Amino acid sequence: MIRLPFQPVATLKWLAVLLPMAAVVGSISAFFLWALDAVTRYRFDHPWLLYLLPVAGVAVGAAYHHIGGKSSGGNNLLMDEIHEPGAGVPRRMGAFVLFGTLVTHLFGGSAGREGTAVQMGGSVAAAFGKALGIDAASLRILLMAGVAAGFGSVFGTPIAGAVFALEVLVIGRMQYDALVPCFLASLVADWTCRAWGIGHTHYFVEITGPDPHPLLIGKVLLGSVAFGLVGALFAWSMHRLSKVFARWIPRPEFRPALGGVLVIGLFFLAGTPDYLGLGVLGNRPDAITLPAMFTGADIPYGAWAWKLLFTAVTLAAGFKGGEVTPLFFIGAALGNALGHLMGAPVDLLAALGFVAVFAAATNTPLASAIMGMELFGAGNGLYLAAACIIAYRFSGHSGIYSSQRLAVPKFHVGSGD
Repeated sequence: MIRLPFQPVATLKWLAVLLPMAAVVGSISAFFLWALDAVTRYRFDHPWLLYLLPVAGVAVGAAYHHIGGKSSGGNNLLMDEIHEPGAGVPRRMGAFVLFGTLVTHLFGGSAGREGTAVQMGGSVAAAFGKALGIDAASLRILLMAGVAAGFGSVFGTPIAGAVFALEVLVIGRMQYDALVPCFLASLVADWTCRAWGIGHTHYFVEITGPDPHPLLIGKVLLGSVAFGLVGALFAWSMHRLSKVFARWIPRPEFRPALGGVLVIGLFFLAGTPDYLGLGVLGNRPDAITLPAMFTGADIPYGAWAWKLLFTAVTLAAGFKGGEVTPLFFIGAALGNALGHLMGAPVDLLAALGFVAVFAAATNTPLASAIMGMELFGAGNGLYLAAACIIAYRFSGHSGIYSSQRLAVPKFHVGSGD
């Protein structure tokens, strides 16, 4: 008798759960991306909305505090549930984070979209798991697949979405038992999102050639150290500011009021609205935006530091949204500046910073390198991989996710590091 390398019945059962779950996540991501674009453009037309940011933040904070339950745990709650299923992921988490993120962007808070997509994906996966009564081991894999579906569909990077879900949980160890479910869920969610007519931002990076130039390699490695240090700085700033807000304002629902006032103050100090919101769209041709980092546009050398400060204040104060797109902005702006300073291709350095700062802040070098190849093409794969690996090594063991566990240190304490 021929023994099949898989169990047909079990496989069909998993497909019956994964495919509709991923399709739902992809559809929600499509709505989220459409709504995010709509509220951003509405804010451009009504810039006075920024002055209501403190009030809007308190409204969202109060909703989370009084009726959100455990939803405020966000990505860290999801990661805790994957590590040790038991407490449960609230079904309301997806709706709350969607509402909270759109409010943040409507009124000018500097935040991203990854956290929202991941939480929506995890919430949908948890709802499917509860409805079907699946066991704890299977629920763990289903939650990981939900994370992959959310990440892959919101960025249009299905391979990176799958690897991110496997890599982000534990530093130094990937859990391959969920590889196939995560890949299928990410792929189907991305297909579904695109089927709704939602497009993603395209970036053009010129291929430097098949033979790496030693001088360019040196510049890439030097820049990658800076990317790693800035990724660590972002994570440290987030955690430090969160503690400061908690100490100054014990009631979490009121912290966004102070955060909103500080963002308004930063807006006047910076003298531009370009560091508000997502940072992908601009309200004028010369706006400082993420796509502009890849061109010959005049980008201030300190743009990355301004965006880091705007985002750290926004999210540490309790506004909802993700960290990843701001990390892309910070990295691309830093890469743009380093490209000009070192005489290296600006578009290439911007692309490297885009993924390497993300790799450093999330401790996901493999997912970040793959994302770079999905977004910018594999022709510069050597530089993309090198940047993510070096940045990961120089970012230390901290990251933006406090529930991320450490399995294998990046360096040995006794080695002189």
